[in-house]
Amino acid sequence: MNAPLAAIRPDNLDFLRRHIYAGSGIVLETEKQYLLDARLSPIAREQGLGSLDDLCALLRATSESPLHRRVVEAMTTNETYFFREPAHYQALREVILPNLLQTRQTARKLSFWSAAASTGQEAYSLAMMLLEMGVQGWDAEILGTDLSSQVLERAQSGRYTQLEVNRGLPAALLLKYFRRVGLDWELKEEVRRMVRFQSFDLRSKMRAMGPFDVVFCRNILIYFDLATKKSILEEMQGTLFRGGHLLLGSTEAGAPLGDGYTRQAVGSITAYVAI
Repeated sequence: MNAPLAAIRPDNLDFLRRHIYAGSGIVLETEKQYLLDARLSPIAREQGLGSLDDLCALLRATSESPLHRRVVEAMTTNETYFFREPAHYQALREVILPNLLQTRQTARKLSFWSAAASTGQEAYSLAMMLLEMGVQGWDAEILGTDLSSQVLERAQSGRYTQLEVNRGLPAALLLKYFRRVGLDWELKEEVRRMVRFQSFDLRSKMRAMGPFDVVFCRNILIYFDLATKKSILEEMQGTLFRGGHLLLGSTEAGAPLGDGYTRQAVGSITAYVAI
């Protein structure tokens, strides 16, 4: 087991907090220093450094480099699993998607965005649900984006460990849409071809994206400050069809939505509909 690195100096703690905010918009509270220790210590050791202070010195001494990006990406939260927050998927299956399948019957085209897609379970959960609802033959596309290129590589592989498929994925869907590859499980092509992934910073302009029928932006806004949240939600409204649905995480009920949305009860959840 690696010995703990030396404690970081307060000025370097502030430097890292500013560096991470500049690179991702994530606000790292001072009481969450343990996250810095847990996620950046392995990077410091890989660089042959003895402390996070040494890592800060290396970052200060170099301009933009892969190391700068690795530090920022290491601090992004990538917690996800299949069919996370089941009430959202129930609302999709029972209300939102049936309505879309009816209104889009002529065009037979559907579009979705999984923002902060992480390793892809959210996007692939939606793809499997759509297949179960009979969209074969439709032009149904799901875009998955994330700031971290590392997690997107895993998402694109469509390959998951036994532990990952045990989290939220019904056994029937595992047997139907995955194949065993060694100790892991790999999604079949009919699911993977419905989803494309790309790197994207949610602080960027979004108006050229979409239009989407449904946008998932769940459990990510809590890491941004108020001004950034407002900007993201305003931009996101412009990516939705009029009447399109935004789904936020259960921790984000008080998000500053502005005048571009109206709240709508859908089953047991509240969705946000673009005006």
